Order: sequence, then structure tokens, then C-alpha cells
Amino acid sequence: MVKMTKLPAHMANQSRLFAAALCVSIVIGAVGSGAAEPLSQPAPADAQAAFAPDGPGFDVPACDLPLGSLGERHVSDGSSVVPAADGGASDGWADAYAEGSRISYVAITAQAYPVALNPQVQFFLDRFTGTSRDVVTLWVNRSARYLTRAREVFRMHGLPEELAFTAMIESGFKPDAVSRVGAKGMWQFMAATARRYGLRVDRWVDERLDPERSTVAAAAYLRDLYNLFGSWPLAQAAYNAGEVKVARAISKTGSRDFWTLAQSRYLRRETKEFVPQIHAVTMIGREPDRYGFEFDDLEPASAETITVPPSTDLRRLAGNAGLSVATVRALNPTLVRGVTPPGRTWTLRVPVGERERVVAALAPRRATVVATSGRNELTRAMASGDVHVVRSRDTVSGIARRYGVSVDDVMRWNRLESQDRIRPGDRLRVAHSTTDR
Repeated sequence: MVKMTKLPAHMANQSRLFAAALCVSIVIGAVGSGAAEPLSQPAPADAQAAFAPDGPGFDVPACDLPLGSLGERHVSDGSSVVPAADGGASDGWADAYAEGSRISYVAITAQAYPVALNPQVQFFLDRFTGTSRDVVTLWVNRSARYLTRAREVFRMHGLPEELAFTAMIESGFKPDAVSRVGAKGMWQFMAATARRYGLRVDRWVDERLDPERSTVAAAAYLRDLYNLFGSWPLAQAAYNAGEVKVARAISKTGSRDFWTLAQSRYLRRETKEFVPQIHAVTMIGREPDRYGFEFDDLEPASAETITVPPSTDLRRLAGNAGLSVATVRALNPTLVRGVTPPGRTWTLRVPVGERERVVAALAPRRATVVATSGRNELTRAMASGDVHVVRSRDTVSGIARRYGVSVDDVMRWNRLESQDRIRPGDRLRVAHSTTDR
């Protein structure tokens, strides 16, 4: 019997990419060799001719501009990696650069990002600078905290920095965007794709909501797609529709030119519009003054880090430290349940200058959960075994049943309200104290 050995994450990712490349090469092999697309394309007679009809009476779409609605990308699952860091001031983007070493980058010499000014692109350029200017202004304003750093990520990995504008069409640079099919974050990753590119996605943590780490993953994904298709428009189309759908369109049309594929029926309307929209906002980004926009550059929110125990409730911690719950949640967007994962400590981001207050709030170790008339009473209760330490899956009713007391007693002794939740590590009184008798 042959013993199977699990590949390291980076080797597994390379194997998946190789398998995908092999499948796509089989599908499109008959098309012939092709390099990157030419810098300009023959323009159709008008904008309506740019897209093939999806059905009777097709017109140039008066589309609703996306604010976090993206196409699905169905890919295979992969393993996740848990980040670990601690201490001092935190620079999320610097951490993300370091985390990028988790991903295996295939060496390529990426061509400069070509923008085609054809009727398809001109249609969206006119719309973005005209009737939809207010929406695009919102995207531009929101990009102030992310665009500059995102461009640095792409440059750092040898990719055209204009690829950062993909996120403007993906989500309008909204880091907590959620699409109708479950894609999340600024880069609108489906869960399986995110795991494949080193992001942790589970019931406790969703790194798709981390602008820094998701940008590093998006750079890796787009680089792999470029390696697969040899063209940035095709890579971006595959980012939206999936590799297999683009390969099928290439096979059916016999062309490796996106603008030709966009005139066929083999790509969805959403994908046909996705690439020219990116080209339009890229043109605006290159010459914002010409189009009447102003791109600011804001520093990301500053934070310090602190190690907290497993299953730390951010709401309780913020309350005990006198901090805004919203602020603490905003600094830790990946904690989707508002609680750090069980089983291990977690590096939490807190506002600059507030670290000592958080340390002080952690020191009592939830002693405030136990309602007693004084510290001596709590000590006697613990010594006599009259305190229960909450474990995973414990409930108030289950604890009451175990100790032969009523639920009302447990609630009263511990001053719990009906809406209060108990967490692993909480200490609850489970017997009468002398002052209760």
C-alpha cells in the first residue's frame, strides 16, 4: 500500500494551478499559440455592436453600477493558514506583505496594462463621468484608504499597478461588500478561492474582509490567471466568470482576444461589461483631473496589537476597557462573530494609545460575570467547588440541571439578563452563598 503524503500549502497550490492550466490548454490548444492582446482593437461601428445579444431586443445596457455585487467564481477548495503576530504598533499592510510569502508566485514578466479606447470602454467612460458620476465619486472617496497601498502590492509582485482598479468595479472599494452569490470583501472572493490563495475562511475568521491580506491574495490570483491566458483582459474576465467559462469561450470562438469573445454568446453579459468598466475607471485613475475627479491618499487607521485569550468577546472587552465597540470591531473585521476563535490566543488590534486600558480590562479574567457581594465570597465559592467554569457548548439550562438548581437561580446569582450570552471561560456561581440563605 502506498502511503500518501500531504503536500505543503504552496506546493498544493502549484499543483492545482498546473492541473487547471493543463485542462485549459487541452480545451484551447486547437486555437493555436497566442501572446498578449494587441494594445488597441478594431472598434465596432457603435457601442451596441460591441456586445452580442443575450436575447431578443438586446440594447446597450443601462446597467446598475455594482456596489459589491459580483459574479461567482467556482474553484476547488484548499487549506487555510492562521496568521500569528503580536506586540507593538501594527501596520496591516506591512503584515500583509509578509503574509504574501505564504503564496507561491510563478515568475512571469507581465506586460504593461493596456487600455483599449473602443466603443465598449467609451460607453462606460461616458457613464462614469456623466449620469453615474455621484456613484463613481463615492468609489473614489472610499478608495483613499486602500488604492495607494494596493498599487504598491501589485508593483511589489511585478504586476501592473493599474490592476488595483479591478477592486473599484468589484466592490467600489467596499471592504465588507457581500455579493448575491456569497463573494465577500473588497476583492469579492468566493470562500474556496480565498482558501486556495492562503486566506482563512471559517465560522470564526474571514480574511476576505481584511483589505490588506485579500489584496495580496488577489495579486496572486490575477498573476496565475495571466499565466494561464496570457492577457490581462482575459485574466480579469476569468476573475469574474471563472477559468473554465473563459476557456470554453475561447474554444467555441477560436479567438484568444477578449473583445472578440465579448461579441459572442459564450460570456455572460456581466463578464462582457466587467472588463470595459475596469478600463474606463483605469483611464479616470490615470488622468483624474481631466475627468473631474480627485483621488486622495489617506493613511489606514492606526492600531496597536495585544494578545488576548481564546474566545474573547469584543463587545465585553470594549465595554470593560471603555472603548467603542464599533471601533474595536472595525479594527478587527475578520472576526465575523465578534469573538476570537477558541483554542488559542489571538492577536487583536486596538486603537493607538489604548493598549494599557485593554490590558487592564483583561486582567480580572471575567470576574465581573460572577455576581457576589465581595471578592472573599468569590474566593470561598471557588474553594468549595460552587463555581462552574463555562466550557464550549455549555448552556445555562444545562449547567443548572447538572448542579440540581433552577435556571432562575443561576440567572439571579450571576445577575444575568435573558439576552446575556455565556462564553467559554466565564465563571458562574452554581450554589447558594451564605448571604443568600
